[in-house]
Amino acid sequence: MALPVEEWRLYAARCWAALEPALRERLAAASLHDTLRLGCGLLRPEAAAVLRRLCRRAPAGKEPAAARFYREEGNRLFGRRHYGTAVRLYSQAASHEPPGSPEVSVCFANRSAALFHLRRFEVCLEDIARAESHGYPDRLLPKVLLRKAECLLCLGRLQDAADTLSVVENKIAMDGIMTSPTHQTLLKKLSQLKIKIHEKENCPEPARETCADIQRKSEIWEENDSISGASSSLSLNFDRERGRHLVASQDILPGQSLLKEEAFVSVLCPGESRLLQDSSETVWDTRVTNADLYCHRCLRQLLASVPCCGCSYAKYCSQSCADMAWEQYHRTECSLGALLLTLGVFCHVALRTVLLAGFAEVSRLVEWSHDDDKDLHNPEARCKRLSEAPDTRAGTRSIPGCNDNGQYQSSYQAVFNLLPHAEKHSPEHKFLCMLSVVAVCKQLQEAGLEAAVLNQESSEKWSKPKTCEETSGELSPELKTMAEAMLRHMLQLQCNAQAITVMQESGSGDSAVVNKKPVRLATAFFPVLSLLNHSCCPNISVSFSGTAATVRASQPIPSGQEIFHCYEMLCCSNEACAISVSRESLSHRLQDLQQQIKKALELLRDRKADQAIKMLLKCQMDAGNFLSPGHLLMGEMEDHLAQVYATLGKWQEAARHLERSIEIVEMHHGPSSVEMGHELFKLAQILFNGFAVSEALSTIQRAEEILSVHCGPQSTQIQELQEMKTCLSELPRSILQRT
Repeated sequence: MALPVEEWRLYAARCWAALEPALRERLAAASLHDTLRLGCGLLRPEAAAVLRRLCRRAPAGKEPAAARFYREEGNRLFGRRHYGTAVRLYSQAASHEPPGSPEVSVCFANRSAALFHLRRFEVCLEDIARAESHGYPDRLLPKVLLRKAECLLCLGRLQDAADTLSVVENKIAMDGIMTSPTHQTLLKKLSQLKIKIHEKENCPEPARETCADIQRKSEIWEENDSISGASSSLSLNFDRERGRHLVASQDILPGQSLLKEEAFVSVLCPGESRLLQDSSETVWDTRVTNADLYCHRCLRQLLASVPCCGCSYAKYCSQSCADMAWEQYHRTECSLGALLLTLGVFCHVALRTVLLAGFAEVSRLVEWSHDDDKDLHNPEARCKRLSEAPDTRAGTRSIPGCNDNGQYQSSYQAVFNLLPHAEKHSPEHKFLCMLSVVAVCKQLQEAGLEAAVLNQESSEKWSKPKTCEETSGELSPELKTMAEAMLRHMLQLQCNAQAITVMQESGSGDSAVVNKKPVRLATAFFPVLSLLNHSCCPNISVSFSGTAATVRASQPIPSGQEIFHCYEMLCCSNEACAISVSRESLSHRLQDLQQQIKKALELLRDRKADQAIKMLLKCQMDAGNFLSPGHLLMGEMEDHLAQVYATLGKWQEAARHLERSIEIVEMHHGPSSVEMGHELFKLAQILFNGFAVSEALSTIQRAEEILSVHCGPQSTQIQELQEMKTCLSELPRSILQRT
């Protein structure tokens, strides 16, 4: 959710409507600085009550009752051997327990047991170490140490395993007479492990080739002297019509890497289920969202998360990531979790941006923007002045965002100079954004976090919350500066936000065909990537690994041609389907149709394939009454039908429906698009499973050609395609001739 929740938007709209007409006119024409100056006093006391009520729907604190619920659910599913789900539930339980408590140590120990059954031995060892460091009860330690020894044994670390068994023997001996069934079980396990170690020592396994032993060819890369992270095949240009933009300075081949950039800032999108609809809803939700699956700092996929020490929301892939996040920004954000979830991802990105930049740099650039306000609010004059600069190093130096040496770096200065397009936003939207950032800054001030925000104390020191007498309703001058920068960033994000996407499996996980689609994982600022202008016919493709973006050419780009990026994801460009109905009516019918499709997919997950087919066919018939045959949703339904038939093992039917989906995808995205590559990947799996060898091999080749350009030759999908091709090539000649 990019913008605040609907109730806060409606509250802001009512506040705007209640203003005197003269004040509304002044705010509509005001600069960002004057908007903050005029608007700071407009956040009425009742707003705090509204936000407190809304924040209760986005709980982010630690709740002992929640910890018990998740731990018991984890135990229940562990008993049913659903180890993957149990791991996630134990992670949820740990996030609600205070650090250093026996309860959190039990969560880590229980999770280590589930990880052991999943054969994730390295991660299991990490959890055992966490359990010990958090004070795991001494009486329960032998069982966990035996698990540790077994992990070490499976990993071939025989001496470490033997040393651990010695520790276990000593602990058991210290307990005195061992007559209880638990002790007898431990002794039996201990004896079995000693035998295994002896066998391994006498019969060592041959050394296996590891990933580190395989040297992959590194791509030839010559970095640009003027644009950080960009290839030397690009140049930064500026003109009045297009503003800043990147142009090919030499001929570029398809698949060639053009840019590798780390996000200046990114914020994980929490998922809609984080927000409860009313107070009667249960708080303890077992549904899984991105907030549970990915590290909140580096966006790596989580298996066994490390919880924040102060809130239940933030989760990390390692203690190192948790410590870095705390030092850089989370010590300030931690107590504001519910408020930031309520005010939306854009507000959160705006806050994190200024925290990462630091007050000194924010203050410098805000002051500079006041000197340049006339140009900022008269874009034509600014463009004219810049476009008259000669195309030399001096001219590059005058392009906004470049440093004194004429270099455009992925820095806060570059972020600050992204255009907010303040004049293009509605006054109501600017007012909403202003109220939101002021609400955040007032909360910081009231929580005693101002000094931390202004980098005036180390992470170990916390200001005590100020009393009512110490806190006035007025923001300090420093926090007004931070609020002004945050307002600028919220407006910038409307046209400069970059969605970090990840390919996620949809549908049943046990399907013979892996159905993947791009899902928005986080929202970020990429200053260099933001230089690319939009086109519905882009000539590049963007892929992500964690917080890093890689831009590759998707087609030949001749020297002198501009580099274009398509900002929208999967949007229909066919307006014919809306001719006979109003936009509002069309929207309602689309929502109803999507709900029916969702129900059909739920039937598929419940293994009711025949009912799912009937419902999808009915959806197709209903959609035909108001959507054009080439609408993307028509293609999605064909895709879902293919998925159902594949589940039933009816490969020819599945291929027929997927081929119809591919025709629609090609019409919208082009024959060489990444979307086309993903669809061909699915078709290759269906043809492979149906032993349609010649068709599968040709489809694999097409998918490889497209995906290697967009995702690189080392992507998991390329590797899977190569494995399928090898398998098909090794089939007996008699089978190949029949197919």
